[in-house]
Amino acid sequence: MRILVVGSGGREHAMCWAISGSPFLTKLFCAPGNAGIEREAECVSIAADDYDGLVAFCIDKVIDFVVIGPEGPLVDGLVDKLGDAGIQSFGPNAAAATLEGSKVFAKDFCIRHNIPTASYAHFTDADTAKAYIRKQSLPIVIKTDGLAAGKGVFIAERINQAMDIVDRIMIDGVFGKSGKEIIIEECMIGQEVSFFTLTDGDVILPMISAQDYKRVGEGDTGPNTGGMGACSPAPIIDDLLSIKIINEIISPTIAGMAAEGRKFRGVLYAGLMITDSGPKVIEYNVRFGDPECQALILLLKSDFLSALIATTNEKICNIHLNWHDYTSLCVVMASRGYPGSYQKNSVINKISEIESDDVVVFHAGTSWDREGRLLATGGRVLGITALGKNIVQAREKVYSAINKIDWPEGFNRHDIACHALNL
Repeated sequence: MRILVVGSGGREHAMCWAISGSPFLTKLFCAPGNAGIEREAECVSIAADDYDGLVAFCIDKVIDFVVIGPEGPLVDGLVDKLGDAGIQSFGPNAAAATLEGSKVFAKDFCIRHNIPTASYAHFTDADTAKAYIRKQSLPIVIKTDGLAAGKGVFIAERINQAMDIVDRIMIDGVFGKSGKEIIIEECMIGQEVSFFTLTDGDVILPMISAQDYKRVGEGDTGPNTGGMGACSPAPIIDDLLSIKIINEIISPTIAGMAAEGRKFRGVLYAGLMITDSGPKVIEYNVRFGDPECQALILLLKSDFLSALIATTNEKICNIHLNWHDYTSLCVVMASRGYPGSYQKNSVINKISEIESDDVVVFHAGTSWDREGRLLATGGRVLGITALGKNIVQAREKVYSAINKIDWPEGFNRHDIACHALNL
């Protein structure tokens, strides 16, 4: 099969890495890709949001199947556009992708279908939002309604901080149309986990869980990012809790979407808080997480491409996923200054020296210069990912590898998965 992967991040590199080993693959393309993806696929210079260009490329190259990585193209309806051209693709259509595209829709959906989530209120103007905040106990969570690359969620611990966040989103417009409406919700206490399920809209196939570390600083401090690391499986998830999550959250979500005429087909990524009163929905995502995908893909023994195609063709009941009995850990190396401003085109050395059978470097914001040097071109740049018999061994492998990389302009968190060890 001739396959196109859409995207340029670490998640898309992990997908290409997995798909490249499929016995059903004849040719793999990635648009636009990055320096690392070039090892697995032929990269083509078409942006992930150039939808007409992507459709034209698929027709020209007789692409059999498209795997869409980022949320933006899914929310914008790339699956629908490809379908109109007779091209199969993995992921939900625009109607179903609203589950991630609008937090207001997602929260209201949870209420309609009795799915546990944090209490909240929805606002379309700053003054009303501020009046509400003055009556609430702190800390409080403020979220943009639309997509914000993982940076549209804020935890305010002081009144003046909360007011400033509302102004930045709704008055200054730092998130554009994504911040025209906001959600303000209670700050839940517990452990956050990422729960992934493949579904064809009727049958659900749970995947392995993961835990994401979103905040930029050690000890989960500082602003939110797209993700600074992940471990899989999530240490807190056991069989009983997994069943509870499926029964109380995943199944009602899939059934509810179908009942509302938004049949969901693809991967449902539920961001959950495991509270003392049980699991609750933080947010829904309609694609694989980044960097969770990098961590879980190393654990997958089954053919990744076959699972995606079966999901799309509503034959998911024919698929059984097998997983390695290991722990996988991904630590993100980012450009110093991220998630704020950062230097671009700094040189990274000694990457090739650290990879082995159980240590893989997934690229995100990278490119090659004319001299063949690896450059950091984005905020999140590398995902150093390793397998271990347990978290301790996986951490040792990842951080040992990171210490060998020569990149003074990069940084990473040193405490990924430490909470599971009580460190």
